[in-house]
Amino acid sequence: MAFATVWNYCVPLTIVTVAWLLNTAHCQAVQAENVTVLEGGTAQISCRLQNYDGSIVVIQNPRRQTLFFNGTRALKDDRFQMVLFTQRLVRITLTNVSVSDEGGYFCQLYTDSTHHQVATLSVLVPPETPTVEVKQEAVEGGEAELTCVSPRSKPAATLRWMRKGREIAGVVSLQDNGKTFSVSSTIRIPVERKDDGAALSCEAFHPALNGQKRIRHYRLDVYFAPTVRIVPPAGILREGDSLTLTCSVTGNPLPRNTQWSKINDTLPERAEISGTTLQISRLSQSHNGTYLCQAQNDYGRAADHYTLLVYDNVSVTTMVPSTPTPTTPPITSHSTTPTLLPPTLALDPEDPGAVVETHSAVPYAVIGGVLALLVFTVICVLIVTIWCSVRQKGSYLTHEASGLDEHGEVQEAFLNGNDASQGKKEYLL
Repeated sequence: MAFATVWNYCVPLTIVTVAWLLNTAHCQAVQAENVTVLEGGTAQISCRLQNYDGSIVVIQNPRRQTLFFNGTRALKDDRFQMVLFTQRLVRITLTNVSVSDEGGYFCQLYTDSTHHQVATLSVLVPPETPTVEVKQEAVEGGEAELTCVSPRSKPAATLRWMRKGREIAGVVSLQDNGKTFSVSSTIRIPVERKDDGAALSCEAFHPALNGQKRIRHYRLDVYFAPTVRIVPPAGILREGDSLTLTCSVTGNPLPRNTQWSKINDTLPERAEISGTTLQISRLSQSHNGTYLCQAQNDYGRAADHYTLLVYDNVSVTTMVPSTPTPTTPPITSHSTTPTLLPPTLALDPEDPGAVVETHSAVPYAVIGGVLALLVFTVICVLIVTIWCSVRQKGSYLTHEASGLDEHGEVQEAFLNGNDASQGKKEYLL
């Protein structure tokens, strides 16, 4: 503790006291100690005496009100207690210290001349755990504005925003409240849906905390429009089955209600709605259609649909191959699922419970037409080939017969005695 300046008090010289002063080795002195204490703690105010000769000792508060007069209480304040009064040390205590008690406490020696020493009492006010105020709501695609506030400290506390171990720079504001200070730090950060629930913290540092810190944790609340997804049943539905559809909804705030409806129709009489679940018992083909689930909050709305297609029950008869026992009858089994879907229907890969109409990349009618055209072309080519072959053969036979007639005429001319060369010439002509 720091010691204030020592004031020396010497008895004034008079004719009567000159002889006594010649035998006095030293003058009286008083010394006070400065004190620093936390608000709410206990302060000890001490006055050290040197060469005390029994003079009156008075202790006063910063308002110059006398607290003690030679060890006797003068002010009715039970927080002050005289704990020690000797020729060397006078000590009082002050409990439950507040900032209003801060100031200079006077240690005085009353003789012909009054001299005093001041003990300065300093009060530290550590900050409480800071609070977080939302200045602007965090909406998806916008900005969040948050303010960390330490309303009272002395000296002023230091505030720091942190996220994932990294400091976020804030705008600091300081307000003097007389003997204490109010400090705030404001940040603005862009937010998306993924930032909902992100952890932030505001830390307060102060000399009175001895290297420790007061931390306020905060979870970012980001508001966004809902999303809706219908969870379909597995497999294909047949007449007599039951349908259960669950509507999975997210959003902030979470929509309180979900609405089920059937497009271009009303919900079936056997439809039951329980929260986000739609149930229909004893399905029939009259229940076919598209069912819609909708949800809405203050930031938007969303919907999802499911197309229901109910099939007839299908019975399949399977003939068991003949066995050594010829009397074994055929076995009839009822298939739990259709054995074959129509060529224009298929299961929706995103919705296994719904059957949707599909279009083949190469239509079957086109394929059949191409095959018929090919067969017709082959038949025509064969017919033309056979016809040409037959015609060529007939022409060959005709020329061969004509040649035989001409040969007979030459032979007859030769027998009649005609000149061979002439006959040949005539033949050639």
